[in-house]
Amino acid sequence: MTFKIGQRVTGRITGIQPYGAFVSLGGHRQGLIHISECHCGYVKDIHDYLKVNQEVNAVVLDIDEFTGKISLSLRCLEHVDFGPEPDEHQHRHYWTNHRINIGFKPIDDRLSGWKAEALRHLNQEKASS
Repeated sequence: MTFKIGQRVTGRITGIQPYGAFVSLGGHRQGLIHISECHCGYVKDIHDYLKVNQEVNAVVLDIDEFTGKISLSLRCLEHVDFGPEPDEHQHRHYWTNHRINIGFKPIDDRLSGWKAEALRHLNQEKASS
């Protein structure tokens, strides 16, 4: 079977190490689910999520062209719930003031001073060398 990045595959866990789980993909092909790809969030012990002989659905993350090793992910198939949508009256943080439409005016106002300062430093460096 030919595998492609992004393809969904089904396999069986054949072995588990502290760093990840080996998955038999059939036809003497094997993939690895790294511990960071078995669940969204921190995983202290991979045995909490995977067991030997467990059948898993995964996504092909990468295929090493030289060695033929296949990297798999279970995390890509998880639905992550970020909680309810913020309510209309809930405070939202903006990095800029969204009520004032000033665009690049503050930068434009200071640009000539910055250029003059840079030229002054450049001239001082030339004079001292």
